[in-house]
Amino acid sequence: MISRAQRILFAFLLISVVIMSAILIRLRERAHDRLYTVQNATPVVEDTESTAPQTVTLVIPNDLDGSLEEVQRSLSLPADDSTKARVLLEALIESFRDPHSTHPIAAAPSANDESAEPNSNAGIDSVFLMPTPQGVTSQKSGSVGQGTLAVVDFSAAFVASHPSGIEPETLTLLSIIGTLHANIPSITEVRFLIDGHPAETLAGHADLTRTYLTADTTTGPQQP
Repeated sequence: MISRAQRILFAFLLISVVIMSAILIRLRERAHDRLYTVQNATPVVEDTESTAPQTVTLVIPNDLDGSLEEVQRSLSLPADDSTKARVLLEALIESFRDPHSTHPIAAAPSANDESAEPNSNAGIDSVFLMPTPQGVTSQKSGSVGQGTLAVVDFSAAFVASHPSGIEPETLTLLSIIGTLHANIPSITEVRFLIDGHPAETLAGHADLTRTYLTADTTTGPQQP
C-alpha cells in the first residue's frame, strides 16, 4: 500500500512536471515570436533589377514543318544570369500561348481557384546555373574553356498542359536549349527537372534523363 509520504511526493512531482511544461511552452512561444519579428524585419533581397530593354533571341518552334526559327524581341533582363535565363524562358513559353502560335501550348488553369484566369506563369519554376565538371572546347578557337550547365525546372502545371508526342516535346526542349544558348553563350549543357524532381519524359516521349549539349541544337528542320 502506498504511504502518505509517497502520495505527497508523487503529487509534488506531478505538479512540478506541469509547471515545467507550462514554462517550456511559454519559452517556445516567446522564441517563435522573436523569430517571426526578425523574419519580418529583415527584407528579402532578390536580384530582380532589370536593365533597359534590349534585343533578345527567342527560338520559336514550328509544328507544321518541325523547324526552329530565331525571332528577335525586345525584353528587359536582370543582370543575374540565372534570373535572366528564367525571364527568357518565361517569354518563350508565353509565345507558345499566343493565339497565332506555331507551337501552341494551352495555359494551365490556377489550381487554387477554378474561376481564376489561366496562370500565365505556370511554365518555369526556376533555372539554376552551375559550372560544368569538365572544360568545353570552343568550336571557333579550339581552346578549352569553362562551360555552364543550366538546370531548367518545369512546373507540373506546364507539363500537364503540354501536348504529348515526340515531335512537339522535342521541339519544346530544342527551343529552350537554343534560346538559352543564343542569349547566354556560356551555357553549354542543359538538364531538365519537373517540379524540382528528375523525370523520364516531358509528356511521355522526349527524354529528360540525359544532359543536352547546346552545340547539338540546330535551327533547321528537325527529323521526327
